[in-house]
Amino acid sequence: MSGSVREDAGQMAVELAVLVPVIVAVALVVANVLQFAELVSRFDRVAPDAVVLHGVSASGVSSELAGVAEVKSAIEQAMGEMPCEVAVRAEPISGDGSEARIDLAVGTTRFVCELGYRPWPSSVQIAGVGFELPVIVRHERSFVVDRFRAAVVS
Repeated sequence: MSGSVREDAGQMAVELAVLVPVIVAVALVVANVLQFAELVSRFDRVAPDAVVLHGVSASGVSSELAGVAEVKSAIEQAMGEMPCEVAVRAEPISGDGSEARIDLAVGTTRFVCELGYRPWPSSVQIAGVGFELPVIVRHERSFVVDRFRAAVVS
């Protein structure tokens, strides 16, 4: 009986040494998923408001694509110190004028707001060798606004 106890004496330590990296990896994945879910939730609340407030009636130059910088800064300010990247672009929806027809979409602009998140840790050093994770998770929302009819968003 004492022989079998001695054979199993280190089994628990070996099992623990094998399971700890797996548990840490799963915990990191869960923490990153929860962080990204929080970012997406806040971004989905903030982006439409920023587009309606700053994209429709941009200050300064009065062009179809004005207001991109203002929308981006409003979203970044509302996101606070969250670890994310925000990108905004505007695309005119109206025709290019090459065809001789009446354009019913004059003044409509599509704002595409994009949220980027780099999972933590994004860089790792093991034995003096650095690894940079090239992964970035993206979430995109697009809104079509009419510059001549305030608060019309689709």
